[in-house]
Amino acid sequence: MRARTGSGKTAAFAVPVIQKILNLKNTSKHQSIRALILSPSKELCGQITSVIGDLTIKCAREVRCIDISANGDTQTQKAILSDKPDIVVATPSRALVHLKANNMRLKEDLSMLVVDEADLIFSFGYEDEIKELLSHLPKIYQAVLASATLSDDVLSLKKIVLRNPVTLKLEEPELAPSSQLQHYHLFAEEDDKAAILYALLKLNLVRGKSIIFVRTVDRCYKLKLYLEQFKIGSCVLNSELPAAVRCLSVDQFNRGRYQIIVASDEKALEKPDGGILPIEERTKKKKQSSKRKKDKESGVSRGIDFQHVSNVINFDFPLDVNSYVHRAGRTARGNNQGSVLSFVSIREKPLMDAVEQHLSNGFKGQKVLQKYEFALEEVEGFRYRSRDAWRAVTRIAVREARLKEIKQELLNCKKLQGYFEENPSDLAALRRDKALHTVKVQQHLAHVPEYLLPAALRNEDIVEDQETVTEKPQVKKRKQNANFGSAKRHKYQARQNDPLKSFDVKKKKQTAGET
Repeated sequence: MRARTGSGKTAAFAVPVIQKILNLKNTSKHQSIRALILSPSKELCGQITSVIGDLTIKCAREVRCIDISANGDTQTQKAILSDKPDIVVATPSRALVHLKANNMRLKEDLSMLVVDEADLIFSFGYEDEIKELLSHLPKIYQAVLASATLSDDVLSLKKIVLRNPVTLKLEEPELAPSSQLQHYHLFAEEDDKAAILYALLKLNLVRGKSIIFVRTVDRCYKLKLYLEQFKIGSCVLNSELPAAVRCLSVDQFNRGRYQIIVASDEKALEKPDGGILPIEERTKKKKQSSKRKKDKESGVSRGIDFQHVSNVINFDFPLDVNSYVHRAGRTARGNNQGSVLSFVSIREKPLMDAVEQHLSNGFKGQKVLQKYEFALEEVEGFRYRSRDAWRAVTRIAVREARLKEIKQELLNCKKLQGYFEENPSDLAALRRDKALHTVKVQQHLAHVPEYLLPAALRNEDIVEDQETVTEKPQVKKRKQNANFGSAKRHKYQARQNDPLKSFDVKKKKQTAGET
């Protein structure tokens, strides 16, 4: 099944699964696991479970669904699996762990296998797990692959999982039509990107919930610290955060606690020219990757249902067409409106041309990426502020910000509560430990002075206020002159009343001579 992102693929396979389970319950006499749904990331597993829960609200007793994707206690999940729920949602690695431990047995009663976001299964390194997992399944079952793109990975997975497949491909473009989703681009280099983003957010030119995509985890934190200097709140989302923190960030964003989420869409599998490495070379690439531990079962731009997103901002332009499609798919979901604004540097222009060529084919040769008109010279004052704030976020500040999140995670970790109760000195030391090289937040940067505003955004009220302000000093000056005159007269009268000061010797001599 191939359909564009945000078109409702989850419900498209969830409804038939539920219907088939209800039909089987009319003829089957024993309880068993009937459906296994595999997804590449923990966030997607939680989302699928939530959708199935909403769809089965009227038949919750007949159809039970559980999510075992979390890296929690295996024994706890074993107890849940022993009740034999009707639907199990998991990542391929977690499902294989329980199959090897005989916590769930699918060899006899499994009826349906669903693989969601099939184009990511191999990209996330699940090729070996999928092949081994298939040996634990019965010979006859119904399999479904759901994907937004028909990539080479999907074709390879189709040969492994499916037999005599039928492809259901909706006749629609990969993205929402131009009447629903607008695409804009803006040429800008590194310093100008930060200044433009600051101006757009502070002047309310970008309204509603926004997702800002960057290329690396470090830039994710750098942009968050940069926005904090202007009192612009945001949360981060990347593959190095624990699964619980990632799910909490998505939940807080969907509930409206944050209006901006800064997400890193890392591409660890690219060639230097931006292409995708073949499957057989990926294992070698992993060994050369960063020493930082990343959760491969995480995904940001793929499949996660960010709710009511009005804008997607590509602070760093995506490295390939598929990444652009999936980033843009986070907005304009269902019947909602949305826009995509991409900052493009000189080095990123070939990538933009490739995206434009690909998208224009789906829109009958029509130009998709429109130029965003923005006069940077009108916000020159923002530029000076932005340059200092951007340079203030050093690599050390980014490192301290990441350490702060780790410390907070340690303090909130339930598994460590018993340890801290036995060792209160360690807990006190952890709480006293403070970051040494943080970014200094200056309070005045949160306010935008009137003189920084472009002339086009100054309304009549502001002009009237300016006129009254210019008149007040004149009135005050007249009052000061009047006060000065009265004070002078009062000083003269006081002199006349004082005989020591008003006595005139020359006048007295003349009066004496005349007499």
